[in-house]
Amino acid sequence: MAPSVIAMTNETTAIPVRVAVGELAPHMEKAMNALDAASRETRLESGLLELVRARASQINGCAYCVDMHTRDAVAGGDDTRRLFALPVWRETPFFTGRERAALELTEAMTRLSEAPVGDETIARAAEHFTDVELAELMWTITVINAWNRLGATARPWKLS
Repeated sequence: MAPSVIAMTNETTAIPVRVAVGELAPHMEKAMNALDAASRETRLESGLLELVRARASQINGCAYCVDMHTRDAVAGGDDTRRLFALPVWRETPFFTGRERAALELTEAMTRLSEAPVGDETIARAAEHFTDVELAELMWTITVINAWNRLGATARPWKLS
């Protein structure tokens, strides 16, 4: 039996906006944007934060956010090989101990419906982050999860 061949084209598929939440509730979008801006004013490295945002977005299935944060990571100098390996970060040598601790915390906070965040996870993160950095990381993870839930549900932004 001959292997199947998939024809590749340059055609793209337009994904429609479901609910334009920003246009319909601009006061809430303004507040969310302010929270997002605050989450970017941290002591943490921007590259680490983009990894965290990209990983949470992958887990939550927010295509817009995955696209944005992987592009931002590349623009910030991150290696595409690391970004391709992000879903399997535990199995690769590409991430530092600090990044691994942040990714572990990201996954735990993002998957709260599966299990609570354990003391061990917090303790491992605390080995790599000061108390203030850990608090800032938790806020950043919280903010990206909020964006992801909005993006994956309403699809209010178009990918380009």
